[in-house]
Amino acid sequence: MTLTQAALGQRGLARNAALVLGGSAFIALAAQVSVPMWPVPMTLQSLAILLVGLTFGARLGAATLLAYLAEGLAGLPVFSNGGAGPAYFMGPTCGFLVGFVLTAWLAGLAADRGLTRRLVPAALVALVAGAAMYLPGLAWPFGVAHLTGIDAAWAATDAGALWAGWAAPFLLGDALKAVLAALVVTGGWAAMRARRG
Repeated sequence: MTLTQAALGQRGLARNAALVLGGSAFIALAAQVSVPMWPVPMTLQSLAILLVGLTFGARLGAATLLAYLAEGLAGLPVFSNGGAGPAYFMGPTCGFLVGFVLTAWLAGLAADRGLTRRLVPAALVALVAGAAMYLPGLAWPFGVAHLTGIDAAWAATDAGALWAGWAAPFLLGDALKAVLAALVVTGGWAAMRARRG
């Protein structure tokens, strides 16, 4: 049982649709918030994605992210810095955008199995799910440069360049967001237990 199931009871089609729309709007808003951070500023987008996965479950979490991507592809300014449309989607961050679905699904899978009710397991789940977005995120610039021959300033075949430009600057912020997501979700479970007890 996920946190939304515990809080809202049985979910029907209308309730699921409302959660998907609300969750995608939440992610879109979080993508526009930039927080000063060292070594690079961070948005709250991945925090929102983890929260959606950890509270909605695997299927509804992934569906929410697919709706979010569809909204962006359709031209709604839901991506970071108001980005939208197919050209933005196929740009440098395409791999991470695709990875968002994987992150929400993995976090949701753990939530479906009851692994997110205590802080330490929830934090570990959030760290692993958050790290999963780096797989397609790093594969995209490598693939563009190596396999297609497209000459893009952001594409790279060198592992060091990928690490330095695409992963290392964001790891600290993503780790903090994973722990924060775990705190929020386990706090939600604690509130549910207190209300019932």
